[in-house]
Amino acid sequence: MLEFLRGRDVLVAGWGVSGRSLIEPLRDVGARPVVTDAGEKAMAEAAELGLTTATGDELLLPAALDRFALVITSPGWRPDSPVLVSAVTEGIPVWGDVEFAWWVDQARLYGPARKWLVITGTNGKTTTTQMTHAILRAAGLASVACGNIGLPILDALRRNPGPQILAVELSSFQLHWAPSVRPEAGVVLNVAEDHLDWHGGLDAYAAAKARALTGRVGIVGLDDPVAAALARKSKARRTVGFRVGVPADGELGVVDGKLLDRAFTKAAILAEVGDVSPAGPAGVADALAAAALTRSVDVVPQFVKEGLQEHKVGPHRAALVRELGGVTFVDDSKATNPHAARSSILAHPQVIWLAGGQLKGAHVDDLVEEVADRLVAAVLFGQDAPVVASAMARHAPDVPVVALGSGDDAGMAGIPAELTPASLVAQIDGADAVMARAVRLAAGYARRGDTVLLAPAAASLDMFADYTHRGRSFATAVQGLDEGDLGTADGGRLR
Repeated sequence: MLEFLRGRDVLVAGWGVSGRSLIEPLRDVGARPVVTDAGEKAMAEAAELGLTTATGDELLLPAALDRFALVITSPGWRPDSPVLVSAVTEGIPVWGDVEFAWWVDQARLYGPARKWLVITGTNGKTTTTQMTHAILRAAGLASVACGNIGLPILDALRRNPGPQILAVELSSFQLHWAPSVRPEAGVVLNVAEDHLDWHGGLDAYAAAKARALTGRVGIVGLDDPVAAALARKSKARRTVGFRVGVPADGELGVVDGKLLDRAFTKAAILAEVGDVSPAGPAGVADALAAAALTRSVDVVPQFVKEGLQEHKVGPHRAALVRELGGVTFVDDSKATNPHAARSSILAHPQVIWLAGGQLKGAHVDDLVEEVADRLVAAVLFGQDAPVVASAMARHAPDVPVVALGSGDDAGMAGIPAELTPASLVAQIDGADAVMARAVRLAAGYARRGDTVLLAPAAASLDMFADYTHRGRSFATAVQGLDEGDLGTADGGRLR
């Protein structure tokens, strides 16, 4: 399949982590990589490594792409990017790095082909991938967690000795550019509004996710209506489901506090709900998905239990930061869309909610309406704070809302001058300073038994380097509090 690349130029579109991982495998198949990137620093770095580079303007000249046998794109490049459009128009194949990794593995370039267990969904991908890897490790199977979780698949394949099984987290972007992947088993956890600006709509987004359901076993989250509907469209040889409730035949679920498999055996207890971290319905759903994936490759129940007991929630994923004066501070910066924020908020009875950032076309009205009775107050920041603030005014008018702007008030146009019962627009420079102010204001509304929760429902790149930076900023601000900062709000107004 890869012989057509020998002695030919291949365009690597995007010099990020995935782009860097392509270079040695391309050379190993006899191709000549050429790098393009919109960033001058990235292009300079590639050139310093002795790689040939080409700018976007150069590549858009007539016949400039004729030299390339293949374009391999970063998952972040949209299908309407001019270079990719030109390549498709000229009949040059466009692959993602995951597609290329699949064919490298099928060609056995780095040893026997691996079993791929693919995890996708709007929320819970990383937790499920980590759980899956923990279960495989407990079973003594040589495995690695890779893909969107951080380690490029190609880097995993090149490991020596190599893994037998890959727990592969894939985003909708990666799946869009990887039509050939046929995993041993694949799961779609859930599908909610996210990345609609990239895909152009929910149907296209769901279709990309459904590419995980093309192998031997397809698995869907039955508690999510969109994911459940994909079961009818699954191209997998066998499709099963999981639910946080009593499972029917062919499903995994929960009975009397126990995770139960009725899909891969008549009935087998896999673990206790108390074995699962993070606690709550979302964590249990992820555990059921990981159990289904690993049961599909014949992992016995004992090792499912041991793996789930071993797994601990990673940073910025509903992670406890601190308890102070009976108030719990929780960092769920990874809740980068409303669906994830919903699960996070519903895990706590009384919440002071820190939210805001880039909504990426998603809507928050349904979220706010559903969780309004749990909200003590909301502190908003970032580009789409006005959208969240407006939703709060419509669906939770009695909840205090504090809206923070940046130094130039970026993104704050349209926030009502008065939100019932409190509104504050702060002029502060710097993302960390905004977060520190947000945390202190949130603490002011907190009383014993409350949870101050960072669950932004939005992406972070309007203010922060990434969601991990946002989470660290929150944690740092929380550590700077003392009990005197709690409960300083008076009648919905700050003293």
